[in-house]
This record gives sequence, structure tokens and C-alpha cells, in this order.
Amino acid sequence: MQKAAIDDVDVVANPMGVHDVRKPVSRALGTEHVAMNYFELAPGEAFAGGLHTHGDQEEVFYVLSGVATFEVGRDHERVDVEAGELIRFAPGEFQSGFVREDADEDVVAWAFGAPGARHDWDQIESLIECRECDAERVHATELTDAGRFRFTCTECGTSFSP
Repeated sequence: MQKAAIDDVDVVANPMGVHDVRKPVSRALGTEHVAMNYFELAPGEAFAGGLHTHGDQEEVFYVLSGVATFEVGRDHERVDVEAGELIRFAPGEFQSGFVREDADEDVVAWAFGAPGARHDWDQIESLIECRECDAERVHATELTDAGRFRFTCTECGTSFSP
């Protein structure tokens, strides 16, 4: 058995600096088969660095307070998720969640992923404007030894780190 209090879980921010408070509860509990992250997001902050997909994991977001907006799919459809609501993304479904700049309140939310408490970086892809192709393309996503993201266009092979 493992027990943790949210207040005792260390904050670990996204390498792209898109939020101030993310607490990887799955690390604190030592889970192996499910990822759990607690978020407090201010207007303009995001859960992750942009539109991406996990080929190896489905994700569920539960909004405790505020309104989170999610971009879904290659067509960037926007869906608002209010307090008390959940949204699920299947493995391979592109998504990105954030709090709108003009929001009236912060968002407190949970993100759950399964199977696995950690991402297989070979299974994560991001949808980004390619600097060489001059078009939105799928990019392989990896975390470098320096703790930064590197994106590589699957069409032309161009790589960059923001």
C-alpha cells in the first residue's frame, strides 16, 4: 500500500514551460500501470506543449474546477470541459488541453493515462508546423538527455528543439 497527499507531491513542470503546477502523483505512489497527474492551470497555461498523441496510452482528463478547452484531431476541433466533466482520448487521437487566455478562473484537473505510468517516447507524436516543409506535419517527439523536447518531422526529417 502507498499513500500520498497532493500537498506533499513535488511540482514537476513541462520542459516547455507551459504550466506552473503539475504534480506527478503516479511517481509519488509508485504506480506501474496507470499515470496520474494533478494540475493547477492559470489562464493561458496548458496541460502539455501542443497537439500530440500517445500511441501507447489512452488519456482521461477530469476537471475539478474551471473550464479547460481541448483541441481534438487534425482539424483542431475545440471542446470545452467544465467542472465535474471528463473527456477521454483514445490511443493515437491527437489532443491538447489548455485554459483560454480570457478565462475567468483557474483550472484544477486530473489527467489519467493507461496502460503504463510512463510514456514510451517512441509512441508520442506531435502535430507541428514543420520549419522545412512549411506545413503542419506529424513530428516524432523525444525527450533529450538535457530534459528538453526534440521534434523530428516524419516527412522531411528536420529536427528542432524549442
